[in-house]
Amino acid sequence: MRTTRSTKPTKAGKPGRGKNKRPSAPASLRRTLRRETARTVGLLVDTEDFATMGSRYPGFAFDDHPAYLHQVESLLKALAAEGGHTTVGLFDPEEYADYCTDTGLDPDSPASRSRYTAEMIATGARVAYTGQPMSELVPILVDTAVRQATQEYAGLLLADAGECAECGKHIGRAAYTRAVLLLQRLLEAAGPGTHHLVCSIPAADETLLAVLHTETRAAQPVPLAAGGPGAEFVTVLAAGIALQGPGGLVLRTLRPGARDRLHGWRLDHGSLQPLTEAEVFNAYCTDAETGEPLAPEPHVDYRAGFDVSPETPWPDHH
Repeated sequence: MRTTRSTKPTKAGKPGRGKNKRPSAPASLRRTLRRETARTVGLLVDTEDFATMGSRYPGFAFDDHPAYLHQVESLLKALAAEGGHTTVGLFDPEEYADYCTDTGLDPDSPASRSRYTAEMIATGARVAYTGQPMSELVPILVDTAVRQATQEYAGLLLADAGECAECGKHIGRAAYTRAVLLLQRLLEAAGPGTHHLVCSIPAADETLLAVLHTETRAAQPVPLAAGGPGAEFVTVLAAGIALQGPGGLVLRTLRPGARDRLHGWRLDHGSLQPLTEAEVFNAYCTDAETGEPLAPEPHVDYRAGFDVSPETPWPDHH
């Protein structure tokens, strides 16, 4: 009697599926573990930080920044070839020096640099390495770090806003809730399309700048995922609301087969006040440093902002 189940031995000499056989040699086990171990690489992205490390620590092995970047890129490629997940973060010499002082570590030690990378960089701004060349990886990493620092600073401003003396509400939380509502109303009013938004808020130490690139479709809710770019944008806008100072927001909408549309608003006492068409045109077609006129962009319509303010105004006592 014939059966349909095969008892043909595998290449290993045993019945069953050879591809499920687990590696038994120590070298194979180590390779398996390396593929399942996440790695973080700290990167000195600019020549000034690189020179600081070289001048402070004789044990720092590199003296040529381009050669250093080339070696790091080779390392990343080698790690990627082994499998597993590798991220790259900014190595900050000043933060590293403070870290070594606080922990009592020898700063001129590879072990100290490795520990700093594991404990500090691995929890900060970092980018997953997916084979990008260094010329692409560095700008992405710098942009990620700037955006994270901006959100953290804006978050501190909200946390320090305190409570309203009249109503007892926390001003920062109320401002964040209102910023979410403003952004939702703005994107809903803008309609379907790809939207590029820029929010600029002058603060005491620096100007906060947040950028949001998103796409909305008809009959779909506005995407504002927690922890994503939408949250970063909302935090900066909320900081401007809480500070009750000046600020601005511009929206560029792109649709297939149509001219781009540019709209603008000024932030005024917790509300986005629409700019006129002339104000939007002047804002885009005037050099901010020299005041000289700039040529309008082709295939772009400069339009007035539209009303997006909630029914309830932002209280003056906030």
